[in-house]
Amino acid sequence: MSNIRFEALKMAFEHKTAAVDVPEGKVKDYFAQDVFTREKMKEYIAQEVLDQLFDDVDNGRTIHRDIAGVVAIGIRKWAMDHGATHFTHWFQPLTGGTAEKHDAFFTLKNGTLIEEFSGDSLYQQEPDASSFPSGGIRNTFEARGYSAWDPSSPVFLIGDTLCIPTVFVAYTGEALDYKTPLIRSTAALCHAAREVCGYFDKQVKHVHTNLGWEQEYFLVDESLYNARPDLMLTGRTLMGHNSAKSQQLEDHYFGAIPARVLAFMRELEYEALKAGIPVRTRHNEVAPNQFEMAPIFEEVNLSNDHNLLVMSIMERVAEKHHFRVLLHEKPYAGVNGSGKHCNWSMQTNTGVNLLAPGKNPYQNLQFITFLVNVLMAVHRHNGLLKASIVSATNEHRLGANEAPPAIISVFLGKQITAVLDKLEHAKAEEAIIINAKKEMKLGVANIPEILLDNTDRNRTSPFAFTGNRFEFRAVGSSANCGAAMLALNAAVAEQLSLFKEEVDARIENGEAKERVLFDVIKKYIVACKAIRFDGNGYSDEWKDEAAKRGLDCEQSVPYVIDRYLSNRSINMFERTGVLTRAELHSRCEVKWETYVKKLQIESRVMGDLVENHVLPAAKRYQTMLLQNVLAVKQVFPADETASLNAMDYSIIKQIEDHSGAILEGVEAMTEARHKANRQPDERSKAIAYHDTVLPLMASIREHADALELIVDDELWTLPKYRELMFIH
Repeated sequence: MSNIRFEALKMAFEHKTAAVDVPEGKVKDYFAQDVFTREKMKEYIAQEVLDQLFDDVDNGRTIHRDIAGVVAIGIRKWAMDHGATHFTHWFQPLTGGTAEKHDAFFTLKNGTLIEEFSGDSLYQQEPDASSFPSGGIRNTFEARGYSAWDPSSPVFLIGDTLCIPTVFVAYTGEALDYKTPLIRSTAALCHAAREVCGYFDKQVKHVHTNLGWEQEYFLVDESLYNARPDLMLTGRTLMGHNSAKSQQLEDHYFGAIPARVLAFMRELEYEALKAGIPVRTRHNEVAPNQFEMAPIFEEVNLSNDHNLLVMSIMERVAEKHHFRVLLHEKPYAGVNGSGKHCNWSMQTNTGVNLLAPGKNPYQNLQFITFLVNVLMAVHRHNGLLKASIVSATNEHRLGANEAPPAIISVFLGKQITAVLDKLEHAKAEEAIIINAKKEMKLGVANIPEILLDNTDRNRTSPFAFTGNRFEFRAVGSSANCGAAMLALNAAVAEQLSLFKEEVDARIENGEAKERVLFDVIKKYIVACKAIRFDGNGYSDEWKDEAAKRGLDCEQSVPYVIDRYLSNRSINMFERTGVLTRAELHSRCEVKWETYVKKLQIESRVMGDLVENHVLPAAKRYQTMLLQNVLAVKQVFPADETASLNAMDYSIIKQIEDHSGAILEGVEAMTEARHKANRQPDERSKAIAYHDTVLPLMASIREHADALELIVDDELWTLPKYRELMFIH
């Protein structure tokens, strides 16, 4: 009898390193060759039009439709010169991925086919909005929604299709995507940060946020992937006993990259670079067959577009190399999961990183001002920031002993912590000295000597300061970065506005600016001290300490999502103009509904696996043992058979016990699922799935994994961890 696992293994070993056709020469020769960059625009669009376009884009103004019409002609000419036959509005619905509808570059007029791509086609499109998640904003019979051109993110080519990055909004105006509120949040933060920069440098006219993502992922041979229904349908293994050798030696981390994987990486990087994505770093991660890639920092909206694009490119390239990419946060139990560390910073139009220590005390006061305000924002909205990264998939990673804990805290490192502690206890007259030339000296001697890499790293911190930026480590590998970034941007924008209001009020009362800045910063250092933690975030002691500090310690995803709807969150989002109350409610509905659907699918797949793979294999092996017991009784004397069959008796009993427990578990899980589905709303369903279905799935898995160790290896049909993680 054939075994699908062994057939898959045979095919996996036949997959060899593929040839990669990457041009020789320098990267700059093909970087962004598939992107309609500003430099390329000069060849296709009149300079006076470009001047107006660039001025509008750089200053956040709406592009006039007449300008869009001229730009569209140039875009079409460039795209068709490069083999494009279709165009699409490329947008980011609340599914978490991207979406596109392709239209050809032609239309019929009076029965004649003519090439056409108008300004209206560039400016907006009308995809069917009824089938995308809207959280109740749109009824299923109300299909109209609009995608609208985002000129701040350049158009690009994928094969024969011109892709136009767009926002996606409902007919009634609400955002149905991640890009719209992300753009709103960058505008809000730009305004608030620019106002605070005015205390230090009147030349600052614009502040933009930077994002540098670190994308972790697993690779698995496609043959083994196809033999695991759980990987195919859920992205993770719903069962599987850990391999004897896993990641415990940590010998995979930063090790030599396997040849077949390296070929995949080279082609992935080539395709990404052609698309204008400045990928720079690649390496092995800690778990076997786990890897990471990372680009150079970019403006947050463009960087987020590039991350979504690179995830799509990864999957396409992987298939050419007979791999499948696993972007699930926890595809294998008991080994490291995958995150998407989001490195976030703020930079002025004058070239100053607001989170980088300066070269003199005055610049460092600016640095401390922005640093402390970020701490205040994270402290005020630590529950919301956790809500921005939780999901049914990231739930398996958060809180595990290799990922950020499900409690948001900030790691600063010894040097910055010492600076804040000294400022906290300093008196204003001791800390600030102002001479006749208005030069300022802080009474904290070591601030001017701060270096860029002034901290150690803390892998247990979900939000860590790493020298000139914050690293939001809790974001999941499959997530849209925009969800976390828009929440962080909005929280910091609100906090900077509150800071300016407080400082301005005291200055208007006649107090000296420098003294007021110091006093307010000192007050904030004390107020947000609870969010600072430099210790082991994995420890049980930290959980107890965090609760005492008043931090949000909730770990149930359905309840964490509630943080979007707290009065504090609603007020913050409405004040900054990032999300309306209706949009917040809709996003929560989508998150709860998605959570339910993912667990529905997983529990149904688990039932299929145990009934069609695990239990049949166990019964076949049990039958073999029973036949052996009978054969022993026929050959040996009765007084010897008990001892000779003792081991078989024990295994038969274990198989029966585990099989019985699985059957009972599946029955209970099915009933729990049906009961959860009868709950009156999505939130109640999500809570029921978390509290009743998920624990039963864990119990079923425990017994299935036990059977994997017991059953004859030749009878087991599902590829095992040692094969999934070590064959490359």
